[in-house]
Amino acid sequence: MQKRVLLGGSIGQFIEFYDFTLYGLTAVIFSQLFFPSTNPILALLATFATFGVAFVVRPLGGLFFGSLGDKIGRRKVLAITLLAIGTATACMGLLPTFHQIGFWAPALLLLLRLVQGFSAGGESVGAPSFVFEHAPIGRRGLWLNITIAATALPSVFAGTMILILSQSMSDDSFTAWGWRLPFLIALPLALFGVWIRSKTSESKSFTDAQATKTKEFSPVKETFRENKLRMVQVIFVMGLTAMGFYFLSAYFVAYVQTTGNLSREQSLLANAAALALYAVLLPIGGRIGDKVGRKPMLIAGSAAIAVLAIPSFMLVTSGSLPLALLGQMLFVIPLCIYGGGCYTFFVEIFTTRTRFTSAAVSYNLGYAIFGGTAPLVGTALVASSGVSFAPGFYMAGAAAIVLLLVTLTKVPETRGRLG
Repeated sequence: MQKRVLLGGSIGQFIEFYDFTLYGLTAVIFSQLFFPSTNPILALLATFATFGVAFVVRPLGGLFFGSLGDKIGRRKVLAITLLAIGTATACMGLLPTFHQIGFWAPALLLLLRLVQGFSAGGESVGAPSFVFEHAPIGRRGLWLNITIAATALPSVFAGTMILILSQSMSDDSFTAWGWRLPFLIALPLALFGVWIRSKTSESKSFTDAQATKTKEFSPVKETFRENKLRMVQVIFVMGLTAMGFYFLSAYFVAYVQTTGNLSREQSLLANAAALALYAVLLPIGGRIGDKVGRKPMLIAGSAAIAVLAIPSFMLVTSGSLPLALLGQMLFVIPLCIYGGGCYTFFVEIFTTRTRFTSAAVSYNLGYAIFGGTAPLVGTALVASSGVSFAPGFYMAGAAAIVLLLVTLTKVPETRGRLG
């Protein structure tokens, strides 16, 4: 059962982030087909603004699905969220373009992004919570980080697919219809994920917690009555990793093309290699976190991000493929150190009774404020300053703030905490 839970959680995370990542990897094409403009930077800004809108509704989705999951169970809710995300993504692959239906095209794209974001608000926290509650206490970091590492593999998978398609057909054919194929397979992937999860059951800790709940039990009221401080801490702790991950997975491909002057194929290749490294190093970070604790990993990781962010972005925009690859890999290492603490911390800090609701609201607020806006802010900083590596200063500053938060406020050590 534990192995099926780990597999089901990982597959769900893979599918959710596959659907979100596709948008970032095809951002340049979306800007041409859905936001046509004589200024390509303005078109790209509109594209990333639509990307960010999905994160605005993620906290609402987290509140809705989190409360539902704390009442009726994680497994039932996760089937709904996964199907909704897969359906919305497949519909993106069927959308007419701006030249075919005018402003209805970006409007429908926005609507589908909102469906994705609302559903992801439950999926992104429900799957880690489900895995956490089944994991052995001394290996929670490893199990959670294996699950989260699955969020990096979609970029490798989708990037490789887009690379093969773009290399095997003309630019006109790829722009006209080839880009749609990766979106259309999202629904079959979601159905497969639901089937895997149907073979699992709720954890003993959840069923025990259910037995103590009364008819008047309200996960939302209890969450905001008992966990306000913890939720604020999670918003900032997870906001930093959200910013780093979405710079890496949703921004760097377009960023390297427009600012580093590399080709689409070179950008995809470098990004896929960096994300593959992320998928390998993140479980190692989680295992180290099981040994030394979550808080030391948060401190070491945020300090490393603050130091390495600017050099990383300078290398990424150097105009050289080897240096761009080196810069992204240099960025990945501190992210995985930090991830060795944060990805277990954000569910371990809450009790089983309200874990889904508390973690979903705070996690998704962090991702909405810092993660969903990262590509937009990065593009705006480069456009306004004329400095190609300006987003590196933004990342370094955020890491420094989180480092102070973790070291100077009462952020608890959660390793080994019971539900």
